Amino acid sequence: MDVRRSGDRYPGGEPDAGIDSRHAFSFGPHYDPDNLRFGAILACNEEHLAPGAGFAEHPHSHTEIVTWVVTGELTHRDSTGHESVVRPGDVQRLSAGAGVRHVERNDGIEPLAFIQMWLAPTDPGGDPAYEVVHGIADSTPYDVPAAGAMLHVRRLTPGERAELPAAPYVYLHVVHGEVRLGEEELAPGDAARITAEPGLELRAATDAQLLIWEMSG
Repeated sequence: MDVRRSGDRYPGGEPDAGIDSRHAFSFGPHYDPDNLRFGAILACNEEHLAPGAGFAEHPHSHTEIVTWVVTGELTHRDSTGHESVVRPGDVQRLSAGAGVRHVERNDGIEPLAFIQMWLAPTDPGGDPAYEVVHGIADSTPYDVPAAGAMLHVRRLTPGERAELPAAPYVYLHVVHGEVRLGEEELAPGDAARITAEPGLELRAATDAQLLIWEMSG
């Protein structure tokens, strides 16, 4: 189990433009050859956008992009004609395929915070695809078969326990709250990268929300 703390994330974004980013993996000018990916995960970015701020149209390819909104509303538009507003409790997935362009903005009046995770597909290329699942429940994992991965959203109350999936690779991100994992105490923004550790159990110290990736490779 490799625990990475929130304070160890690489800073990014454009603070003067209302964009504050924190990257868990090697990203942009923060190149780290020892931190390029874990399992299928290439990026896990914490993004904060002020009202009216956003990312101008930009390209992606050969990537599965999964977004979880924490607070506020995320407006998405892409070159295949999709336009949507993603809210807390929704999971958004953009399969970039051989190439797609999109815009991400905070067109609301409240600050926006979201977690965006990039995964490597097992077979790059193909046509872009897009979907939003509204109000995902703890009991319904979100499957990303193109990357051999499954996302579990867990909401725990103080003292509640949960067992992690038994998988070759497990990635856990604490959205909010405090939990204990084995001998480690995890706080908001902390993450754990787990291999070959079946049966690990979480215990919530406070109300907590967690994103847990179960990956085959």
